[in-house]
Amino acid sequence: MTQIKLILLGAPGSGKGTQAKFITEKYNIPQISTGDLLRNAVKDQTEVGKKAKVFMDEGKLVPDKLVLELLEARLAEPDCEAGFILDGYPRNIAQATDLERITEIDLVINIEVDFNLLVERITGRRTCKTCGAIYHIIYSPPKRKALCNNCSGELYQRDDDTEETVKKRLKTYETQTKPLIEYFLKKGKLRTLVSDSTIDMMRLKVESLLKETFY
Repeated sequence: MTQIKLILLGAPGSGKGTQAKFITEKYNIPQISTGDLLRNAVKDQTEVGKKAKVFMDEGKLVPDKLVLELLEARLAEPDCEAGFILDGYPRNIAQATDLERITEIDLVINIEVDFNLLVERITGRRTCKTCGAIYHIIYSPPKRKALCNNCSGELYQRDDDTEETVKKRLKTYETQTKPLIEYFLKKGKLRTLVSDSTIDMMRLKVESLLKETFY
């Protein structure tokens, strides 16, 4: 059986989440978020969760050792036999080397989008105050200006979707991720796909890359 062990890299607004959803559905492999693992561990009051909660309550980062412990246990579950997609991990070189101690990654897909296009994508988002539906003033505008199609609730721009905040987030991402891109590139595992068209066209690029790599 072919295993597909993936890492997806992509800035906020790059469409990484959309492509991850497509991969999980088509290849029946789970998308694993270390953030979700931590939240679930705290909620379930596991031993690791209790330890992690101490750091989270103090506003500190959870040590890599605890995150890795959670991740290793998750990767041992039956639904990961065919592979997995890692979302939001690793975030730095230290985590990447830790990851290599517990599993081998087959492919790292880096979704690259023009900086100005990313700003446009994110700053154009509007969210319904009532039902939480999301629109975009250019790509998927509401039928009535500033009103939700579903419940007629007021649409607003979230604080983290303003241009100033978005540019800061993108700069931080670029600073953190650039070393990872170089790291996996040297290992011959990184492939960059430029997202310069529709979601469907990007999906075809991803599918073509996966077929080329695994089949």
